[in-house]
Amino acid sequence: MTLRGTNQESGRPYNRRIVLEAIRLNGPVTRAEIAKRVSLTVQTVSTIVRELEEQGYILSVREEPKGRGIPPSVLRINPGGGYVAGIHLTPLGIDAALVDLSGNIVQSAHRTAPNVAPDLAFRLIGELVAELRGTGETKRILSAGMALPGPFGVESMSFIGPTTMTGWKDVPLKERLGEASGLPAFIDTDMACAALGEQLYGLGAELSNYYYLYFGVGLGGAMVHDGAVMRGGWGNAGEIGHIPAVPDGEPCPCGNRGCLERYLSLDAFNRRGLSQQMWAEEIRPIFHNAIRTIENLLDPQTIVLGGLAPPELIEKLVASVGLPNSVAVREGRSHPRLVMASDCQNSVLRGAAALAVSGVLSPRFGQMFSTPDEKGIAA
Repeated sequence: MTLRGTNQESGRPYNRRIVLEAIRLNGPVTRAEIAKRVSLTVQTVSTIVRELEEQGYILSVREEPKGRGIPPSVLRINPGGGYVAGIHLTPLGIDAALVDLSGNIVQSAHRTAPNVAPDLAFRLIGELVAELRGTGETKRILSAGMALPGPFGVESMSFIGPTTMTGWKDVPLKERLGEASGLPAFIDTDMACAALGEQLYGLGAELSNYYYLYFGVGLGGAMVHDGAVMRGGWGNAGEIGHIPAVPDGEPCPCGNRGCLERYLSLDAFNRRGLSQQMWAEEIRPIFHNAIRTIENLLDPQTIVLGGLAPPELIEKLVASVGLPNSVAVREGRSHPRLVMASDCQNSVLRGAAALAVSGVLSPRFGQMFSTPDEKGIAA
């Protein structure tokens, strides 16, 4: 994503976010390099940097001289300058983590709560955030980000069936999260958060265009294009779990039959009751067809497989041979067609935390000093 400041008088808060994001993404970096990247004057950048230093968000470090003269000081994010609460709500329970500004998980906690109702869920979230606040390092918790299964805002699919949060229809998610946590609140789908976490803290350093296939209780995904998660018109782009996989197959709670997540998901794995090896072999043709569909539609550099599934099960799927022909079959590939996520178990938590950081501190979602939409979903 290209970051550019503005010379308009009213643009100072935006410029502040731009400079902080440039440091977060590119640090250690000099003031002159930031000015060039965001198209602002060095003087403007220096004024903003001074404010950010005083507030503890960034650190200025002078490197050792390598020749004549004193090298300019370089800037980087101060990991301990603030923390955010990342929360992952699933049909199995609730995970929460305290994450610093560099994406490191400082502390984590869990509550087992199968198919939890909203009132109990937000009471547990309040307890989890209070537990995270109790650590000695939490001088400043800036915001909370929560991920939960999508899609959002689809009458026949949202909060219906065993692979999503049944009974959560019409719950004001952002407001309830804000009340429970006492923090500015941001909400997104688990698949988008997983992709965001991978982009910022995983393979995003090597790749700018890839598809994150999220293997959870259900199945979803998100395309990262030019370093940004593609959202779609209503924030549900990538819902591969409801594409048809088997003609006249198993009925799906969405009203259709043969949807992919009826065969490829933790829900499907648990219903079959097979060993990991036997199940992986059984669903391999369906899985391979899904890979081919993603490649032909979106032409990603690679497909990243991650999610709630046990790492050893994800490894078995990634290692499966005999992928069918698609537009991805080409010479000179820098990555395999299918790879395992860098941090399967924590990708959603770190992505939810990154959502909260971005919402409060950066221009990525354009929500600092402004109000998100009524659902709190990043646009």
